[in-house]
Amino acid sequence: MNLEADLLDGQHSLSRHGDGWRLERTQVIARPLSEVWAFFERPENLESITPDFLRFHILTPKPVPMHKDAWIQYRLRLHGIPVHWRTQITRYDPPHAFVDEQKEGPFARWVHLHQFREHPEGTWMLDRVDYKEPMGVLGWVAHHVYTGRLVERIFEYRRGVIRERLER
Repeated sequence: MNLEADLLDGQHSLSRHGDGWRLERTQVIARPLSEVWAFFERPENLESITPDFLRFHILTPKPVPMHKDAWIQYRLRLHGIPVHWRTQITRYDPPHAFVDEQKEGPFARWVHLHQFREHPEGTWMLDRVDYKEPMGVLGWVAHHVYTGRLVERIFEYRRGVIRERLER
């Protein structure tokens, strides 16, 4: 994303990045940084901002402590097929950023940066996901046929639910 546009609301892109893809989405949330950070540093809240059709559940015992090197295990279903996902928090910089990296799961790579800044209207948030599908050329085809749209759909859903949950 362009630094001049950095603090705008509603910026989004999906583009090639290295041997995979990069999704970037920004959102301005009309709540103070401290409140937004408190919501996002609780992994349990991920269940409430994930589309129901994924049947997403955290398997790690709750409450899940958030810190660098924390491990979080999830289960979801994609078209009825169970998918297990395990991530590690590889960066934890309260209240400005954290990174979760998939260590086991459906992607060859999934690195998700969550970044937060104070904004005149509340809090500016960036989701940046660098990901790559497995299976080489078949993964590339899957991205164009399905995965790219699915990832965008999930993050578009999150945008609306985050606004509803945090700005009420």
